[in-house]
Amino acid sequence: MADKTVLFVLSSHDKLVSGKPTGWYLPEAAHPYYQVQQAGYKVEFASPKGGQAPLDPSSVEAFKDDDESTKFLNSEETKKAVANTKPLAQVNEKDYAAVMYVGGHGPVFDLTTDAESIQLIQDFWAAGKPVASVCHGPTVFLNVMDTKTGEAFVKGKKITCFSDEEEKQAGLVDEIPFLVEKELRAKGADFVLAREPWGEEVVVDGQLLTGGNPASASALGKKLVEALKQQ
Repeated sequence: MADKTVLFVLSSHDKLVSGKPTGWYLPEAAHPYYQVQQAGYKVEFASPKGGQAPLDPSSVEAFKDDDESTKFLNSEETKKAVANTKPLAQVNEKDYAAVMYVGGHGPVFDLTTDAESIQLIQDFWAAGKPVASVCHGPTVFLNVMDTKTGEAFVKGKKITCFSDEEEKQAGLVDEIPFLVEKELRAKGADFVLAREPWGEEVVVDGQLLTGGNPASASALGKKLVEALKQQ
């Protein structure tokens, strides 16, 4: 049932500039997943290439003491789901109530310019459905155009993401092709900076919901559930 299924989109990209492994970030999938599931919704996973979506191993280590991340990592249901993601080319917006883009550095490399993803975002937006994203996830909006105005989708919209300062503190500025906050600002986004680096920050602008970093994933999941219930 479209009205009870939420699409989670993961990256298919598995290497940083230096060749170090990357991918999607564990708590940014796990926390919203359980929020959505506990509210009675089904979750399906997709990625640009389909099949196994690469998990950033650093997120496993960093969140080894996080109950929901560990549960997600070890659950047979979720292991099977992320190993068998649907290719974005086979995804239809009409089959889902909302879309959620999971972060990690991977999306910066592939989902930023993925044509199917760009079209999907436009379709969800045109249908008035919630469009959510966390951490590096908002990179997916950079090349989306507002079909009504012909301008950048993010122009004038309140939005947050993993900040340039957080990227510097993580020591990963040189590991990605660009800084997401910087590019969102350049596209005219009304950027909302977290009150402190690594602190929870969730921004809601109509049907657009964004979270700033891993600490924001659970709160973003709650806001997504609220948006789903308002449909």
